[in-house]
Amino acid sequence: MSRSVLITGGGRGIGLATARAFADDGEKVAITHRSGSAPPGVLGIHADVTVDGDLERAVEKAEAEHGPIEVLVANAGITADTLLPAMPPERFEEVLATNLTGAYRTVRAAIRGMLLARTGRVVLLSSALAFLGAPGQTNYAASKAGLAGLARSLAWEVGGRGITVNVVAPGIIDTDMTKPLPGPRMADLMRMTPLGRTGTAEEVAAAIRFLASPAASYITGAVLPVGGGLGMGL
Repeated sequence: MSRSVLITGGGRGIGLATARAFADDGEKVAITHRSGSAPPGVLGIHADVTVDGDLERAVEKAEAEHGPIEVLVANAGITADTLLPAMPPERFEEVLATNLTGAYRTVRAAIRGMLLARTGRVVLLSSALAFLGAPGQTNYAASKAGLAGLARSLAWEVGGRGITVNVVAPGIIDTDMTKPLPGPRMADLMRMTPLGRTGTAEEVAAAIRFLASPAASYITGAVLPVGGGLGMGL
């Protein structure tokens, strides 16, 4: 099996680990990224999920190199934490533009080929904190919680064409995004995590690979927490 895989935000963290995992499996992998470069064996495409036309061009380039997209991982995301009373509208909107509207743009650009092929896997990256809430993260939690509704509605729309749509909700993963968390906040989060440790990007990538595999062919509209027990029962 060698499928055409596209991952947004694949230049670091979970996206990069996922790209490497798929490439190691022999898949044809393309990533979008705004900075840096792609790892060996992976096609890198400079694209911004908030810019009109960028994702359409990225899909065209990936398909020209690897064929129609068969696995799509919408991973691009940002944080811009501020308590809501002090949060200007533009800070709220920029996070939704990347995390939620960016996922919509990503899926819309890539789904047409899957519909024609009557097969495909779509995985959206949310967060356990989207369902638990977190101080200073009303923008982030709202954007990531919205992905569950997007995925479940889309699952109804495309299920008849053999396409599955699922969500992975990581907990506290050891990436650049969690490094700025202050010590007391990290300690609180670890107390909320039954396994008592941070996860790795590779552990999240393994869950994404499963949902994209033939073994998950009867799973759609699901939210899979990968957080050491943080957010269990989502």
